[in-house]
Amino acid sequence: MSRTSYALAALAALALTLTGCTSKADEPSTPPADLPAAQTLLLDGAKAMAEVKSAHFVIDVNGKISGLTLKRAEGDLTQQGSAQGSATIEQFGTAIEAKFVIVGSDLYLQGATGGYQKLPLAAAATVYDPSAILDPNRGVAKLLSSVKTATTQAKETVDGKETYKIQVEPDPVALAALIPGVGTGVTGHVWLDATSKQLVKGEFLIPAKGSDPAGTVTVTFTKYNDPVTISAP
Repeated sequence: MSRTSYALAALAALALTLTGCTSKADEPSTPPADLPAAQTLLLDGAKAMAEVKSAHFVIDVNGKISGLTLKRAEGDLTQQGSAQGSATIEQFGTAIEAKFVIVGSDLYLQGATGGYQKLPLAAAATVYDPSAILDPNRGVAKLLSSVKTATTQAKETVDGKETYKIQVEPDPVALAALIPGVGTGVTGHVWLDATSKQLVKGEFLIPAKGSDPAGTVTVTFTKYNDPVTISAP
């Protein structure tokens, strides 16, 4: 596999880690004293996410984050690890766009020109295992259940959904399964649907490292459990 193909494979698979478009939230409508306890919400959220079978994701990366060349990705994924969508990565200072399909142990990539190239998913798994996202033991459910500290801050409307905004200090090991390469010191917020407790949005501040400044990774999930058919191109 060429150096460029390997980079595309790894980073396209990495794109599946997250989901997110920037969403505007309304002003808090509920005083903090009347909000549910953060740990209760997070445990309910973990249970809800463990039952998710499919979802649509978007991820936006703001800033130059050390070890993360993904800039944006969007697509659909399943609890079994299948996924399809598109990703934009930065390779040697150049933005590269690619479409991807993941089925079983195979990764299919299509660049700006030409057809899909079939690659072994194992080559990308050294950077990210896409089956982790909806895996109850490794993915979002694990992230929510292992948060180190948390505080419920507000009740807000995000993308038309009533949510609870929770300030969190994520466990670095659990977060690394979703955002490979991040270290300690990450802080952020998660927004859980007030009714279903499913994750609507997550925003994480990645601290500066070396010559790379601090940056943010924003992820969102929508269309939970909608029918999704993913097949090899």
